[in-house]
Amino acid sequence: MSAVYKAGISHRRLNGLYGVPLLTAGCASLGVYLLFNQLYKSTRRYRSSIILSPLSTAIPRLSPADIHNLPYPPDVLPGARDVDSPYGIIRVYEWGPEDGRRVLLIHGISTPCIALAGIAQHLAERGCRVMLFDLFGRGYSSGPDPSEIPYDSRLYTTQILLALSSSPVPWTGSQSDPNCNFNVIGYSLGGGIAADFTAHFPGLVSSLVLIAPSGIVRPSHVTYKSKILYGTGGWVPERLIHWLVKRRLTSAPAKPAAPRESSATQDADDAVTAEVGGVVPEEGQGIPVEKMKPYNDDSPLFPGRPLTTVANAVNWQIEHHRGFIPAFISSIRYAPIHNQHRVWKRIGQTLDERRLQRAEAKDGSRAKREITLDEGRSDRVLIILGKKDPIVLPSEVAEDARDVLGQENVEIRIVDAGHELPISNAMKCADTIWEFWEKNGA
Repeated sequence: MSAVYKAGISHRRLNGLYGVPLLTAGCASLGVYLLFNQLYKSTRRYRSSIILSPLSTAIPRLSPADIHNLPYPPDVLPGARDVDSPYGIIRVYEWGPEDGRRVLLIHGISTPCIALAGIAQHLAERGCRVMLFDLFGRGYSSGPDPSEIPYDSRLYTTQILLALSSSPVPWTGSQSDPNCNFNVIGYSLGGGIAADFTAHFPGLVSSLVLIAPSGIVRPSHVTYKSKILYGTGGWVPERLIHWLVKRRLTSAPAKPAAPRESSATQDADDAVTAEVGGVVPEEGQGIPVEKMKPYNDDSPLFPGRPLTTVANAVNWQIEHHRGFIPAFISSIRYAPIHNQHRVWKRIGQTLDERRLQRAEAKDGSRAKREITLDEGRSDRVLIILGKKDPIVLPSEVAEDARDVLGQENVEIRIVDAGHELPISNAMKCADTIWEFWEKNGA
């Protein structure tokens, strides 16, 4: 028998002797690897599902003096608290008399809640109990990873309820108790969110005030470029989208947000320019860009804090809040910005029913006790628009709002300002809101 033949037999015997155990061991090792790899990915995904705010990532590294000089200091408003939730930490501010008229204010897509601080302060001085909070992914609120949870009406409604439930005083409760209802003021994206919330929880809301609101902005104005950039078709890699959006938003405040004719188109990042008050036109709409005059977006929002401006706060947020760009993109895609006519019609139907009940109660055809559920609630929606707003065109929104809500159910007020009107005209907005409440019994 040749040596080669003997070696072959020996090799086959070894394979038979050790092959199966080695194969089994290899499969077991591969299985263990796959199991631990999946567990690692699962744990990693869980840990990364909340995108932390600067309150956790940047503030701990700063000195007290540096914190004081931030564009948005954490202690700039009274009554601050951080509310833990499955979706991340929510920064909430609440102050004013505990038995005062309750007012919830919801800010826009890019500005943190300090954009509405002026209105809130004026209302608190008149005895209101005010609450503001940073939307997820803005200011000092962390937020969920948009790849797991879209920034849509469901998320923002949940955030509102979480903020309300964290209060030491009751904001919700028996619908027959006027002290357990509240007024909602929504600005820009916050207006779309406020309208959506009111449509689903009409019994909780005493009155709805919308300032330059999203929701029924005509989608025909959105540029083809924005449709591609913010689309969900997967044509552009997500990392590239994030880079492009950050680049555009960072330079946005320096770019004029020209007023639009009704047929003009808009980029999504125009909203950032408009919210921080990049520019406003001298008069009317459709004037040339070169005749635009700048709005002083460097005006301090608070005495003794020269660096605390809306423009500075937005820019600081872009650089230091890891969740802002993802939240902005997801909000453009899924939040109530366009095509909310059906939701707004529900509000109009509720107001129609409320007005009918009151009329029947007056003529005796309906028992007085049946109307107590609507005592202290307005039967109209107040919409405040900027005459020079390049984003929420006042002529279009006024027309569409009357159409979906009903002529009798809406009151339109026009302020001589741009999209930044609650910032540049905080006192005027507060006076208009107060007058509306007094007239409508909210």
